[in-house]
Amino acid sequence: MVSRRRFVSGMAGTLVGAWLAPSLLATDAATTKGVRATVDDFVKANNFQGVIHLVRNQRVLLSEAFGMADVEAGRRATVDTLYPLASITKWIVSVTVLRLVDQGRLALNGSIVDYLTDYRPDTGARVKLKHLLSNSSGIPNGFTPLAKIDPGMWTKSYTTDEAIKAFCSGDLAFEPGSRFSYDLTNWILVKGIVERVTGKDFAAAIDTLSLAPLGLEHVLPRYTEEARAQVAAGYASIEPPIRKMNPQLAYMVASGGYCGTATDLVRAAEGVYGASFLSAASREALSTILVPTQSYALGGRIRKIQVDGTPHDFAWETGRLDGYRSLLAHRLDGQTSLVLLNNTDLSQKTIDLFAEAMFAATPQA
Repeated sequence: MVSRRRFVSGMAGTLVGAWLAPSLLATDAATTKGVRATVDDFVKANNFQGVIHLVRNQRVLLSEAFGMADVEAGRRATVDTLYPLASITKWIVSVTVLRLVDQGRLALNGSIVDYLTDYRPDTGARVKLKHLLSNSSGIPNGFTPLAKIDPGMWTKSYTTDEAIKAFCSGDLAFEPGSRFSYDLTNWILVKGIVERVTGKDFAAAIDTLSLAPLGLEHVLPRYTEEARAQVAAGYASIEPPIRKMNPQLAYMVASGGYCGTATDLVRAAEGVYGASFLSAASREALSTILVPTQSYALGGRIRKIQVDGTPHDFAWETGRLDGYRSLLAHRLDGQTSLVLLNNTDLSQKTIDLFAEAMFAATPQA
């Protein structure tokens, strides 16, 4: 049976254009010695496990899997292996919110109480949707202190409304928009707002508004049985194999709960930034830095990277969970995209330096 998302994604050609037909993998001769050497050195130096996917002008220059997806089961990594996207999920959620903005159902300057009318009005009227999406709301993280006292919190189920009342309703820690605080609570509230205005379960709303129209067949919540059966295992060490565990709870999904493939992430970036999927105003909002100290926009960062001696703006979406790292780096003029998915806890600095080296080595037009 063909799933609804796969059927809808087959109808999405007007939105994502050439990405519906997979780009042909370039031959080894077409990849530069610099790119190959950069990858080989990185893999060797870090015993890299995961996937590296590099695209230039919608042509795949390199797409390669390394190591193991599941050591104990003997399952090798492939370019189609699902990896947790961690906080890249925030970018996907922000794109979905902007779809609702374009439809007139949400506004970035709308307050929490505009959409969650039962939320406390004294703080809810001051915190805007853009503050939640930029991690600058001032709403304290009520979950972590409780989880330190009771680790069993990581396995307790809450509805979205229950989680908002329990963890996301404290007094403001700072004036909204004045500081950056990377808190789960922002995204529980975003989840609640999306569910309230659409009248749908969050995953269904994300699927209908973003994943299916973009043709992202393999991006899905990690808490589903389908994802659990396919996702790469996360490790602190490969030799000997020492796993890191990440409980997945549905009410936390907007913060970092999706998994996916490298090819789908590039397809998403090309569709979002390069087509008519979002309005021009929403594309600009997605790439406008709201927290300069963190280079943080809506759901992710914008960085300037030197390429051939010229600075270029990149959407720089990163993700971190115990045992996993992820990066989607997309040049905003659409010329180059790089995805790295890893299941052995590499440091973000190591990944960023590798990405910068890859862009420096990538042949330019």
